[in-house]
Amino acid sequence: MARLKPAKFDERLTLVEHLDELRTRIIVSAVVLVVAIGLAFWQNSLLIDIAQKPLPAGHEKLLTFGVSEPFFTTIKISIYAGILLALPILLYQVYAFVLPAFSPSERRVVLPLLLMVPFLFIAGTVFAYYIIIPAALKFLLNFNADDFNIQVRASEYYGFFMLTEISVGLLFQVPVGILAMTRLGVITPSQLAHNRRYALLVVAIIAMLLPGTDPVTMLLCMLPLYVLFELSILVARLFGTPRSEIEDEPAPAGGVG
Repeated sequence: MARLKPAKFDERLTLVEHLDELRTRIIVSAVVLVVAIGLAFWQNSLLIDIAQKPLPAGHEKLLTFGVSEPFFTTIKISIYAGILLALPILLYQVYAFVLPAFSPSERRVVLPLLLMVPFLFIAGTVFAYYIIIPAALKFLLNFNADDFNIQVRASEYYGFFMLTEISVGLLFQVPVGILAMTRLGVITPSQLAHNRRYALLVVAIIAMLLPGTDPVTMLLCMLPLYVLFELSILVARLFGTPRSEIEDEPAPAGGVG
């Protein structure tokens, strides 16, 4: 029988029951994703208006070069938007499936981290929309503007727009990763603070790998990433108790079968 409720740590499940749960969660995730993409396609005009707002004056009307390009470009942006809309439910399905592998003490570590993920992701997409994308477009579209007839192609712009949104949203998960490592005892806040110079190098490399990277975009991405790193060290010092220091609970006689 299909189940959506997470199993308990001491609940024994057969291999068939595990596979049945996995299948059910995949089906639920696929249905939610399809519904989200359908909703995004239904409101595609609104999505296109939102995506075009960061464009500077004179570039609002995007170009297409094929009979089918407007349709497939609309499908493309609808898929990206659907993924963004469905992400919280998709993350929950992953969490609910792996939750039985964690003991009660470990769940107290994992759950707060999971709750941080959607909030940080939204913060990253908002930062990208209002700060990074407008600054990047202003720099790129005005670079040697007197020597080129600069036109913006719809499919390329929407790809750049959505990939930047998703990438920055994922980059804002840095505190989650750092806090998870400190809470599980993989690394200490003191070690993180001691290796700040390496963190700055890693931040620069990550910012350089973003879509459509230019000097302005790179610097704008480096600043919040490094601030997040420093905040992560502060939060880790306050809440990053290694797993070995968490009050151990008696292990149940049975595990997940």
